Amino acid sequence: MHTRVFVYGTLKEGFPNFGTNTGTRIPGAFVTTDRYPLYLVGERHSPWMVNTFGEGEPVVGQVFEVKPEVLGRMDILQRVSAPDGYERIQITVRSQTIEPEDELLVHAYLKHPRNLAGAEILAGPLPEYTLEHAALYRKRAL
Repeated sequence: MHTRVFVYGTLKEGFPNFGTNTGTRIPGAFVTTDRYPLYLVGERHSPWMVNTFGEGEPVVGQVFEVKPEVLGRMDILQRVSAPDGYERIQITVRSQTIEPEDELLVHAYLKHPRNLAGAEILAGPLPEYTLEHAALYRKRAL
């Protein structure tokens, strides 16, 4: 059983944590059907899409079909079990490049709004996490 996952930050193809994402990419670019704030946060310049429905911009990203073991590795990387980690929730996206613009129900990693309290927001809200942003990113120290 594969799960469709929308990635908008470091898990995108060609980005710093793509090695964790060994899923199969659905061709094209996708965008959230709803607006979400996407920020660069903290000294690591981490991309945070915040679960504040209707604020920010529609966010551009990629969709992958991943096996359960890949989803598990993504959950670990995104620290879904930690209080300050990401939450994996379902959202809808649509293709920017393929017609018709059918909506897809996908999983995505979002931060809970409470995590913004005291966080250092360096940029945003942004419509897209770019390679320029990724060049500033620092992986978590082990």
